[in-house]
Amino acid sequence: MTGHTIALAAKLVSGFTVRWIGSEPDTRQRVYFANHTSHLDAVVLWSCLPKTLRQLTRPVAAQDYWGCSSFRRFLAQSFNAILIDRKQIKVHQSPVDVMMREIGDMYSLIVFPEGSRASDGEMGEFKSGLYYLAKKRPDLELIPVYMDNLNRILPRGEFMPVPLLSSITVGHPIFLEPGEPKSEFLSRASKAVKVLKER
Repeated sequence: MTGHTIALAAKLVSGFTVRWIGSEPDTRQRVYFANHTSHLDAVVLWSCLPKTLRQLTRPVAAQDYWGCSSFRRFLAQSFNAILIDRKQIKVHQSPVDVMMREIGDMYSLIVFPEGSRASDGEMGEFKSGLYYLAKKRPDLELIPVYMDNLNRILPRGEFMPVPLLSSITVGHPIFLEPGEPKSEFLSRASKAVKVLKER
């Protein structure tokens, strides 16, 4: 199964529509950061990008889900995911270090700063990973994304997706300001995603 086939399947299941507000598809290195409600989030957000961008963008996903069977590992390889082992996080091998190594000076990232899926549809607090990504690579554009209705397509605890319509809104890029405290940056990043819900 190729990445193109996965993209078509994701479109069929999610019926997504995409709106770019304040930014346009671009091959420059970016970090797309989005709300997280479904295991499908990574593959659907990746699939909504134009083909040229998909080839240069790597979703970050949980190894305990995408690596737990040969089929899921195969799917993850097909959309070039970076699998993070959340149970083996070490000081000298942090997820941010892994991401920086894997993207080099070529790939963009898709990340979900909440870390785990929201069970009630409401966004949780952002973990510090996005802040440290921005601190290590201040040149990267940070692009907020709001994904709507993905939680109903593959609810928590379910294994088979239910085809529904979903929407993806891509917003204005943000950057870490010089000297900006971590808590203020994460709050600002979270608001940048939330405001897209009303657009």
